[in-house]
Amino acid sequence: MRTIYPVLRYTDPRAAIDWLGAAFGFGVHAAHEAPDGSVAHAELIFDGGMVMVGRRSDTAPPRVRPADDDYAVYVAVDDVDAHHERARAAGAEIVRPPFDTDYGSRDYVARDLEGTVWSFGTYRV
Repeated sequence: MRTIYPVLRYTDPRAAIDWLGAAFGFGVHAAHEAPDGSVAHAELIFDGGMVMVGRRSDTAPPRVRPADDDYAVYVAVDDVDAHHERARAAGAEIVRPPFDTDYGSRDYVARDLEGTVWSFGTYRV
């Protein structure tokens, strides 16, 4: 059973859901619409993990672009190089191409369509 669910907010959650699926391989577990037809809440799954996606408030202050090492989420993947290529081909901004760490993981870092920084790697506990 999952116990931690990162929540990410996007200006256009429907576009984010489609993009996160195409670029990073997330599948839609659930998507709930608001009365106006926009996405009110969605749950995206990848392997055994889940992130929640919602709409960024129109009254929220402008988003500050996070630093390249300010990861919002780390996702464990089996084949970093293939995952990196998929993300790159889908238009992800590659912050750091695949690299080997001193603790035995192979990682890469990318930004999504709204600038959120994601880290992907082979490290699993």
